[in-house]
Amino acid sequence: MRIVGIRREGGPVEVASLSDDGTQVTVVAGLDEFWSDAAGLLSREPAGPPVRVDAVEQVPPVLPGARVVCIGLNYLKHVAEGSFRDQEIPPYPTLFARWTQSLTVGGAEVPVPADEDGLDWEGEVMAYVGAPLVDATPDEALAAVVGYSTFNDLTSRRAQKLTSQWILGKNGDRSGPLGPMVPAAEVGDLRDGLRVRTRVNGETVQDARTDEMVYTVGDTLAHISRTFTLRPGDLLATGTPSGVGYARTPPWLLQPGDVVEVEVDRLGVLRNSVVGTEARKAV
Repeated sequence: MRIVGIRREGGPVEVASLSDDGTQVTVVAGLDEFWSDAAGLLSREPAGPPVRVDAVEQVPPVLPGARVVCIGLNYLKHVAEGSFRDQEIPPYPTLFARWTQSLTVGGAEVPVPADEDGLDWEGEVMAYVGAPLVDATPDEALAAVVGYSTFNDLTSRRAQKLTSQWILGKNGDRSGPLGPMVPAAEVGDLRDGLRVRTRVNGETVQDARTDEMVYTVGDTLAHISRTFTLRPGDLLATGTPSGVGYARTPPWLLQPGDVVEVEVDRLGVLRNSVVGTEARKAV
């Protein structure tokens, strides 16, 4: 099953199951209803009438009030290639936030902000929380994950490096594409090692496995839950492997006209094109 968000004729966001050939969707529930019982609804086949994909707008199946927590520096080789290479690996993950307004879907055009020389790719896996977590153990936290999707944490490097905080560089317009969510039962444990690849114009630029993560999904969600309550619909971006553009010699950043793809085993391919900053003003 592949889960997407849809909007019909400007109406409210609904959660739907995408057909295997990608041409139809079947509504599962309204957005609020889905996240009130995501595990239960994912355990049943949707029974509604199919609707053609070209008759709806696809949007992230994400609550407006959801928290999007992201892990930075979660693959050792990625740490080694960047400006943090001379630092010891800390006992706890570096965490930063995205706003839901920065999220988009596969096929969306992502604009380069005005002051950037381009955008950097960061292919990774997104985890979706399906139950409340308060002071959870790692096992409890992992059991609360209802699904995973591909994610591209497209980054404005100049803005990111202007200050010690990363939020500005991580929240460009439409800079967080999400692929369809696949139920956790169909994905399995990321510690088993799903292959994560990123391609730019067909050339592979990142190639790693999820068992290389320093901080696991269960450990990280449990750690977060000791400070604030995680609620159904919250998201955890699990970090990107080595191969990002800014660390190359010379640096390589995405330019208008480029196509970037993130492919993860069992989750599929997420594809987006990059456009100029003028596209921000056209929306």
